[in-house]
Amino acid sequence: MTEAAVSCVAGEVKPPACADLLSIADLSPTEVAYLLALTARVKANPAEFATALKGRHVAMFFEKPSLRTRLTFEVGVAKMGGTTSFVDQNGKRIDQRESLKDIAMNLERWVDAIVLRTFSHATVTGMAEYARVPVINALTELEHPCQALADYFTLRERFKDLPGVRLAFVGDGNNVAHSLLLAAAALGSSISVATPAGYAPDPKIVAAARATAAKTGGKIQITTDPVEAVTGASAVYTDVWASMGQESEAAERRQIFLPYQVNEKLFACASPQAVFLHCLPAHRGDEVTDAVIDSPRSVVFDQAENRMHVQKSILLTLLAGGPRQLAVRSANV
Repeated sequence: MTEAAVSCVAGEVKPPACADLLSIADLSPTEVAYLLALTARVKANPAEFATALKGRHVAMFFEKPSLRTRLTFEVGVAKMGGTTSFVDQNGKRIDQRESLKDIAMNLERWVDAIVLRTFSHATVTGMAEYARVPVINALTELEHPCQALADYFTLRERFKDLPGVRLAFVGDGNNVAHSLLLAAAALGSSISVATPAGYAPDPKIVAAARATAAKTGGKIQITTDPVEAVTGASAVYTDVWASMGQESEAAERRQIFLPYQVNEKLFACASPQAVFLHCLPAHRGDEVTDAVIDSPRSVVFDQAENRMHVQKSILLTLLAGGPRQLAVRSANV
């Protein structure tokens, strides 16, 4: 977030760069902690925020199918008195018909925030460069920041003390893994990521997470051994083995990733109090078995619910003051 966020409110002349949420790395550790604390307040007291976005309009452009992301944004905005417009870009990329710059310069005159779910991370960063209203990354091939914030809020609800939590992520070192690494580091938490050789997280993301963790006391482990990652973990997380756009690789990936399936045997290596997480949709019988995802220790639907609460907090923060107000507001969160 930038100091310019303070001016990003309806009716003001907007500066060239507003606050955006494109990556967990856009948030300082203080801001991540603030967002989770605000989310707790938003979830516990929805009536307090029932008119917080009255008169505000959010545009949503999605190049990929969505259930949770779309509905949690739409419902979240509506519950705070705002409105949304959904533009389905499943048939073609956002900038296929006209330039991203031209789209951004139209949108900034009509709406108060832009939510993008795209294949290319460059589409989101480009929109943020050109648009003078906040831009939120609702998933790209590089990151899924809203998901990771909801995941760590779910862990906060369950364990309270996030620095004492160790999350094991097993599977593909994908966009979800990237955002979880950065979130864990910001919160001073511990994370172990186990992937097959050749499928590890982006080295630049890992380096950034380790740099933050060195300041916060977090711990980052990257391994190819799922048992090593899961043993003693507070929580075990997995995701699909072939993400959207990788469907042609699904059969090959299934053979490579089968030893990384979260089944009862692997889950038993975690702490007896461990919980299971998945960002959904799940390919049952592939990355996770029914016995695990349907067990009482599964919190996948808590995660899904918390997407709405976290995204409400993100919109409140981006549209109502920004970092200059964080220290003042956090005392009341």
